[in-house]
Amino acid sequence: MTSSLTRLTVLGSTGSVGTSTLDVAARHPDRFKIFALTAAKQVDLMLQQCAQFAPEFAVMADEAAGRELAQKIKANGLYPQVLWGSNAIQMVASHERTDAVMAAIVGAAGLGPCLAAARAGKRLLLANKEALVVGADVFMEAVKSGGARLLPIDSEHSAIFQSLPEDASTWDSRVDKIILTASGGPFRTWEPAKLRDVTPEQACAHPNWVMGRKISVDSATMMNKALEVIEARYLFGLPPERIEVVVHPQSIIHSMVQYRDASIVAQLGTPDMRVPIAYGLGWPDRVESGASTLNFATLSAMTFEPLDPVRFPGLQLAWDSLRAAPGTTAVLNAANEIGVAAFLDKQIRFDQIHQLNLATLEAATISKPSTLDDLLALDAAARATAQAQIKRLV
Repeated sequence: MTSSLTRLTVLGSTGSVGTSTLDVAARHPDRFKIFALTAAKQVDLMLQQCAQFAPEFAVMADEAAGRELAQKIKANGLYPQVLWGSNAIQMVASHERTDAVMAAIVGAAGLGPCLAAARAGKRLLLANKEALVVGADVFMEAVKSGGARLLPIDSEHSAIFQSLPEDASTWDSRVDKIILTASGGPFRTWEPAKLRDVTPEQACAHPNWVMGRKISVDSATMMNKALEVIEARYLFGLPPERIEVVVHPQSIIHSMVQYRDASIVAQLGTPDMRVPIAYGLGWPDRVESGASTLNFATLSAMTFEPLDPVRFPGLQLAWDSLRAAPGTTAVLNAANEIGVAAFLDKQIRFDQIHQLNLATLEAATISKPSTLDDLLALDAAARATAQAQIKRLV
């Protein structure tokens, strides 16, 4: 068992994955020391975290929030060095005294810090979808060239990682396919015609998981699963046609690997993000997560359903974009972020998120990205295209 203290940087410490990470880390003070925390704007929660974990750095993405935090840190007699801005976040992600980085910043804003951590050869616990969906080959090359250890934190990808052989060089020859499970979200049984009337409050009320607003909407549209298909393709190196999705409403089986001999290995557990977080933090050891365990004696039946492409048309865009020109997955992600934000702001209907994604993909000019600047430029252009498409929908 590893006994040395791991110095941990948590990117996005005030979000749902960030707070869960700190919950797990706090259970193991003999194993983890919080080196740096970053957040966007939640000053008061960041202040509480600084008081509890005493990091060396506290970084806010927003300058005004950073200045406010600096004043409150001083007034409360705390000692973290307060910084702000994207460069400061990348600095703590790649700092020489950081051993491990939890990448839990939501959205494309997390791409730069993830690349910085990868190039610095960090143990990178990846909860940020965009590093793979937007970064794609550029990000994976940074992981390879930097010698980083990439550990997936999404419950589905963690489940797959746990179900695969340790030797990644054997995955292609031994594995038949990957099967991602999906809860189906809050509208799994709704008539497709009713989806136009969905409110933001309804879309954010997930039946199984406690998540942020953006990912809750993605779960409701099944775009989260589309993004996970894209992630799985880059994480595990299998072609898109060897990645499947099945609806499993109970969220007990988190994903499965089917092998060449027709046997299937699955990871099961309660729907609590602290389980994959603890696995990533402790790997290759296993550490206590704080989650409740399954009781098979009282467990209700586990059921499975095929996906309904009429109810969830966005899912197919994953395979379509993976087969299209390099950079297409980044455009899809940008369009979806704009669409979800517009829905939450009640600018467009729930069913128009897919319409916006499709229209943006059709209208965008896509060139192959090779650098972070290329990726950010492609992301910005796709967002502008999506914003223009909103005006056509309303």
